[in-house]
Amino acid sequence: MVSERSLEVLRVIVQDYVASREPVGSKSIAERHSFGVSAATIRNDMALLEEEELIVAPHTSSGRVPTDKGYRLFVDHLSDLRPLSPAQRHAIETFLDSSVDVDDVLARTVRLLSQLTHQVALVQYPLRSQARVRHIELVALAPRKLMTVIITDSGHVEQRIVDVPADIDDQVIADLRAKFNEAIGGLGLIEAAAALEGVTGRFTPEQAPTASVVAATLHEQVSANRQEKLLIAGAANLVRTEDDFHGSILPVLEAVEEQVVLLRLFSEMEAEQRGVVVSIGRENESFGLGQTSILASGYSGIGNSVSRLGVLGPTRMDYSSNISAVRAVARYLSRTLGESGSAS
Repeated sequence: MVSERSLEVLRVIVQDYVASREPVGSKSIAERHSFGVSAATIRNDMALLEEEELIVAPHTSSGRVPTDKGYRLFVDHLSDLRPLSPAQRHAIETFLDSSVDVDDVLARTVRLLSQLTHQVALVQYPLRSQARVRHIELVALAPRKLMTVIITDSGHVEQRIVDVPADIDDQVIADLRAKFNEAIGGLGLIEAAAALEGVTGRFTPEQAPTASVVAATLHEQVSANRQEKLLIAGAANLVRTEDDFHGSILPVLEAVEEQVVLLRLFSEMEAEQRGVVVSIGRENESFGLGQTSILASGYSGIGNSVSRLGVLGPTRMDYSSNISAVRAVARYLSRTLGESGSAS
């Protein structure tokens, strides 16, 4: 069992080490913090913490630094979350409220979260397999070039440019638009993908080759919308904190680039819509991320489904500020998407 004073000693070791990146000694604790006891007593507390494998000496005769187990105990007993300043809260509101669509609000969110935390920020797209096709739009760009546009009920807009095998005029465009909207408008993305496979039978023999190309393009767009993906910002922050990683930082950078590992890790973390889940160090070992911490929270996406956002960085991070930032941004994002969904 760790005493209350020992927990307090652990807390200041974590905070001082995060702030300075220097091992923390008993003398500096006694001088900088109001414990009302001698440095010798602090040394005894630190010895107990070391026995419990909560802190460790990186070098002989040096101060101590937290272990993964120490960070976990610190986070589990974290009560004094550092609130965001009024200026930060106003910046979040202003930045997110000025977005124009779902893609824009998510792109803004991930950039904002990275700036607030100085970590790699991750935002999972709302689970679009639950979305429905609201409208198909076709725009002629040239006699044989079309833009295909899919608009979902979540407000997401996906567009592609496609070359078609025959010249097209306004009447052909109108026929294609009407029949494709009739075929898949209002369907969920999974059902829409199936419906597109037989849609060319609705067209005349003259229109069928063009309709087939358009149908194949729309099928690709619908399938792409069904896949889970992340938006990521702030990967450069990992390089700035490279000294916090022992050995090569390359596996972490590869995981950020690949996304598959992070999506799997996100899916196994409990998606609390109001709280923040923290996975520290060796708890991420099975994902090849044993030197990182991940903070994640849930936000309301489409149809009350919960998607995730969070940050990834070294275990030496400002947990109090970062948890506050993740939680606040998740709340604002839920509100922003809720308002845009009710307005659509």
